[in-house]
Amino acid sequence: MTVPSSAGAAKRLLMVMPYSQFVRKAAEAGFEVWAIWDPSLRERSYLDEVAEHARELLLTDFSDEAGLRALVAETVRAHGIGTVLHLGAEESMPPVVAEAEALGVSRNPASAITLLNDKAAMRGLLAEHGLSAVRSEPAATAEGVAAAVARMELPVVVKPARASGSRGVALIRDAAGLAEWTARVAETKLAGPYLVEEYLAGPEYSVETLSVDGVHHVVGITAKRTTGAPYFVEISHVHPAPLAEEARGALHAVVIGLLDLAGYRFGPAHTEVILTAAGPRIVESQTRLGGDRIPLLIETAADFDIEAAIFRALAGEPLRVPAPRHTASVGFFFLTPGKLESVAGLDAIRALPYVQALHFPFAAGDELPATTSSFTRHGYVVVDAESPADAADRIARVRGLLRVDVREAALAAAPKGTDR
Repeated sequence: MTVPSSAGAAKRLLMVMPYSQFVRKAAEAGFEVWAIWDPSLRERSYLDEVAEHARELLLTDFSDEAGLRALVAETVRAHGIGTVLHLGAEESMPPVVAEAEALGVSRNPASAITLLNDKAAMRGLLAEHGLSAVRSEPAATAEGVAAAVARMELPVVVKPARASGSRGVALIRDAAGLAEWTARVAETKLAGPYLVEEYLAGPEYSVETLSVDGVHHVVGITAKRTTGAPYFVEISHVHPAPLAEEARGALHAVVIGLLDLAGYRFGPAHTEVILTAAGPRIVESQTRLGGDRIPLLIETAADFDIEAAIFRALAGEPLRVPAPRHTASVGFFFLTPGKLESVAGLDAIRALPYVQALHFPFAAGDELPATTSSFTRHGYVVVDAESPADAADRIARVRGLLRVDVREAALAAAPKGTDR
């Protein structure tokens, strides 16, 4: 692929679905930025923040792939754009990168994006090369999932091949579990394709990387704690993960091996790995930064801004990743679902010197949803600490300070006149 070499084009960047800080940090690295967003995905005030540091903010419907590709092509040609990047949610990446590759302004082949973001494609790539072997079977429909489950040894994990945030993930132990999963994906309209794979036992980690010209730099490893079955929703993360050097090296090797096989050339990747008794096994990967405030954990622990580093590397600066000097952790709130009657303690939490961020997006009168995915958790706190144990103690203190009064959903739905 060919990226325009003129000095002007090299400093002109089109980003699709850029978060507001991405546009600001790209501008700080010397780029002129054009941005494309779907206005249905963010409120107007947020889009105004994106526009503040962009030369132009363009709006379109991401679900209209032909229209999205046409807007990318029109913008590249009209402004002499040198590079197109998509660092947002992976659902709209394929048409953007395919169009950018056709125009010669993508730093990655479109095939690399598909191989990493599509869980079934990634699993097939690993199986083909004998890396991180996991028994699995793709299925186009829920009926196909049932047939695959019948052929495999239980328990198995079922997941949509192209979803994120733990949506539609389940551990299937028996027919009842399969029936519950089938009803859940139908209700939430999580269409196939799906992937059925063996259950991997062991601690889970995410490996954050930044690739520059095909060289994959490991920025750090984060330890992940989840709810386990049935939904596997993350409860907390600790960075850097407390790991022996041998285990750390094995995680590095398997992730770099995947990125090499996929042909990934430039940008961040977030790869989840389970350290089984037989060695590390990749769960999934995405060509974006990790969610759950992992970039803030890295910055808190190592004083390294991975978001800014993307654009500095794109501008040609050498990439140097410092070793972490602290521990950072994010803890999520899991509250009883129902109507929030009152909340207290938020100011006391913010006043704690080790709290780096607090997010509690609810007020009295709001309904707290049941937590079945990353998108239905009830907020989080980020702390810095001297050790993982210290971080756990600090998060426990924060959870103790958060005082809520919730009218449980079942009671809230009681008929009028019923005693409560």
